[in-house]
Amino acid sequence: MRVQAVSVRPVAARMPGGETPKGLPETGAGQFLAIARIVRPQGRRGEVIAEILTDFPERFGRLARAYLEVTDREPRAVAVEGSWPHKGRIVLKFSGVDSIDEADRLRGLHVFILREDRVVLPEHSYYVWDLEGCRVVRDLDGAEQEVGIVTEVERTGGAELLHVARASGRGPELLIPLAQDVCKRIDIAAKTILVDPPEDLLELNK
Repeated sequence: MRVQAVSVRPVAARMPGGETPKGLPETGAGQFLAIARIVRPQGRRGEVIAEILTDFPERFGRLARAYLEVTDREPRAVAVEGSWPHKGRIVLKFSGVDSIDEADRLRGLHVFILREDRVVLPEHSYYVWDLEGCRVVRDLDGAEQEVGIVTEVERTGGAELLHVARASGRGPELLIPLAQDVCKRIDIAAKTILVDPPEDLLELNK
């Protein structure tokens, strides 16, 4: 699972159209989160260069411990001796990896952190994986009406869009702006989002 976060905008922005998750592996029942993917060796002392997979690249500057992907097993813990940015990527030096050959064996592996070590987000900000799978409901005269389920969070450069599979199972998916004047309440614990959108946005009466 990739570390991505989005914020609920104070005002719904106009959508210019349609960082989505890349389908990275979930490991240990969601215990680990991917922050990088090793591309190849970099240098002669075991360093590797990696693609950054987190919205918080500043975390690499204080990263002392990480977990390397292992096929069919939980990731293994490894000490991080150093890290520095390089042309939009990150160079990492792991303890015990001291040659080009050893670094080459890490090619393609994901670098994880523990889920509990994720960055604490400010108010009105949410991790993408917390929003995906949420029930979307609306209030109609005091009664909850089921709208659908969030299947994806799309970044647009303005207010992000929630892709919602309709509860009826019929018709195309709904696109709902992740904005405070539309998404009135987001309850991550209950996996529920209460929305109050314009009628023409949901087209629920059709």
